[in-house]
Amino acid sequence: MMKTYNNKAWWLVLPVFVLVAFSAIIPMMTVVNYSVQDIFDPSTRYFVGTEWYREILADPRLHDSLVRQFIYSFCVLAIEVPLGIVVALSMPRRGLGVPFSLILLSLPLLVPWNVVGTIWQIIGREDIGLYGWTLNSLGLDYNYASNPRDAWITVLVMDVWHWTSLVALLCYSGLRSIPDVYYQAARIDRASHWAVFRFIQLPKLKNVLLIAVMLRFMDSFMIYTEPFVLTGGGPGTATTFLSQTLTQMALGQFDLGRAAAFSLIYFLIILLVTWVFYTAMTHNDDKG
Repeated sequence: MMKTYNNKAWWLVLPVFVLVAFSAIIPMMTVVNYSVQDIFDPSTRYFVGTEWYREILADPRLHDSLVRQFIYSFCVLAIEVPLGIVVALSMPRRGLGVPFSLILLSLPLLVPWNVVGTIWQIIGREDIGLYGWTLNSLGLDYNYASNPRDAWITVLVMDVWHWTSLVALLCYSGLRSIPDVYYQAARIDRASHWAVFRFIQLPKLKNVLLIAVMLRFMDSFMIYTEPFVLTGGGPGTATTFLSQTLTQMALGQFDLGRAAAFSLIYFLIILLVTWVFYTAMTHNDDKG
């Protein structure tokens, strides 16, 4: 039998396309237009072609921020993903502990980004902050406002505190979706806890972990508010990431042409990484 297709359903999707066009495509075209012009004021602008792209690609600020950004995102993933898996494995599966654990893990995710930076601004202080005072009491000369290493570690710890819960919740949902028959077979075979994790839980968590890695990488790659509130990008440029470099160029210097070119290069990097993760996910599904 021939299957009947009802194209009227596309009318239900039309409002979404209109919304996306208004909120994404039109602003994107505006940025593309700015990136090929030298703008002096709203009425004075000159076409410069790809000049801004060549200057931005040769700009040491972009190179330094990009390296700093990749190192930061790698450190975030290296800590949060294993920690999230451990937390998810430690959570109860039934009883009153389940809702209590879920609520407790959800609390950091409810805190706005600027408030997170303000909280850690206080916690990191060496005189009244619990984190800073504890480190100095242990004999460590800690000061995130003047020491680049301490500022970097503080921003990293702040991100781990804020977003590890997301990885843990995703992993927990993946663990709960595993049928009990797998665990029953493992008990019959007298499999160890490591064997259960290696051959049952980890393979079933592959898709969830790919989603978690993708979400955390993209969010950490676009981080702005937390380090801006906590350190202002300093000391020096120790915690100045790509988003802050772009903001300084666009708002601080009001260099709209270079900033537009910078933002498009930034967007293409994010798009490339997203494509890599999407390819990995679809390849994993095809193998499954």
